[in-house]
Amino acid sequence: MTVAVYPGTFDPLTNGHLDIAKRASKLFEKIIIGVYETPAKNLLFTTEKRVDLIKQSIAGSPKIEVESFSGLVVNFAKEVGAQTIVRGLRAGSDFEEEFEMALMNKKLSPDCELVCLMADLRYQFLSSSLLKEVANLGGNINDLVPKPVAVALKKKFNSAVK
Repeated sequence: MTVAVYPGTFDPLTNGHLDIAKRASKLFEKIIIGVYETPAKNLLFTTEKRVDLIKQSIAGSPKIEVESFSGLVVNFAKEVGAQTIVRGLRAGSDFEEEFEMALMNKKLSPDCELVCLMADLRYQFLSSSLLKEVANLGGNINDLVPKPVAVALKKKFNSAVK
């Protein structure tokens, strides 16, 4: 079985993330969305909440699963039997960062491959950071995130997310 991991903090999951996961599920027999537990940035949602929101958002996608992990992505990939890491690219700056990570991951785990999918044009500008800022200021984010995420952001910010 060809298994791939799609790692990230997903704080929160966006429709851009979801698009990458669904498109990757057409290329692999199973996609495991790996929710990174301890990134070096401030998180809006707990690991458990991020996993739960993703599970709600992927309901009806049997080839996509969700697990949290800590440590190196290549170690997580080995643990779950994945041969490939999937990443989404929005712009040139994403490429540079992903290229550096890919080289390090290849050094750490030579058998693990990287597959990068270009973000859909609708989501080229979208980042979780920007999304959180707009949601916090009461902007309409409904077409940028799955419904469970929009509800959670509204609760979190207690704002008028439309």
